[in-house]
Amino acid sequence: MKKLLLTILLTPIISFSQTKGDLHYFKSKDSLVGVKDKAGKIIVPAQFKIFSFLKDGDPVEGETILFDGSKEGEKSEKNAWGYVYDRKGKFLYQPFLYDNGADYFSEGLRRLVKNGKVGFADRNGNTVIRAEHDFAFPFNYGYATFCDGCDWEKTNDEHRSIVGGKWGVMNVKGQTIQPLAKPTEQDVEIDGKYYPNPFQYNEKEKNVLQFFEKQKKKLSNLYYVNFYNKLSEKEKNLFFEIVERPKENFPYYQVNTYNWKKKDLDMLYRFKFLVSEDGKTFYAIEDFNEKKIPFENWLKEEIKNAENFQKEHKDNPNKFINK
Repeated sequence: MKKLLLTILLTPIISFSQTKGDLHYFKSKDSLVGVKDKAGKIIVPAQFKIFSFLKDGDPVEGETILFDGSKEGEKSEKNAWGYVYDRKGKFLYQPFLYDNGADYFSEGLRRLVKNGKVGFADRNGNTVIRAEHDFAFPFNYGYATFCDGCDWEKTNDEHRSIVGGKWGVMNVKGQTIQPLAKPTEQDVEIDGKYYPNPFQYNEKEKNVLQFFEKQKKKLSNLYYVNFYNKLSEKEKNLFFEIVERPKENFPYYQVNTYNWKKKDLDMLYRFKFLVSEDGKTFYAIEDFNEKKIPFENWLKEEIKNAENFQKEHKDNPNKFINK
């Protein structure tokens, strides 16, 4: 178990969303929400009941339009939440329901629901894995586990679990991958079985990752400084992998950090980074809204917070030494 270490970043925050044209949400007299462009032209009519803290005139951020709520007069798909449109007003998909809202992006992909099945869409709204499985977990280290013939079982008022069915593992192309008979140290364990390391890099990408490898020791000590239990060097080992490459509306490499078991450190944003297309400028992702902050500014704040934590918890077993 770890103690919560709150990071308050006071440096300027920069959005990395690359959008075409200014769009903003608007509310009708009956508080339904739609989207208009800068000239006042309606892109999506006001027909959504929104449950997030959305104000009239708030900008549309990101490559698509998300309505975080229900559509007037329409019954939502089972296990779905919200509606996603492109910036021209074309409906794209309904996100999977997760954590009382629309599913988050994980390794550049978000789960969607169609006809009761689960698939995946990218940040530009493209369906990259068709909805054909009864359930799928988010992607982690290049793979996602899925099941067919399974069902939900309610465990209490707030939580459900998946029971039954046949389980498998897919890659980012949606292909089912079989476990290895003779795994190596480079391969990844999923539910007691091993699968091929999914990451391959060219020289430019290796140089991007080298930036983080050179700071691995410091980054590891920063991340684990507030863990209760004393960890070995092996248990504090980190892996850095490129999970997204530059594409339309997204001129960055995204680098995620994984623990020694190749598990994502955090489902949302912590210790996730962006690198400019030329490989020269580095950022940290600051919050769940996917804002970016210059890496050096982020690192200074992380160091400051780690040192303050140690002053307040002198018995913390995993020490951070700034050198």
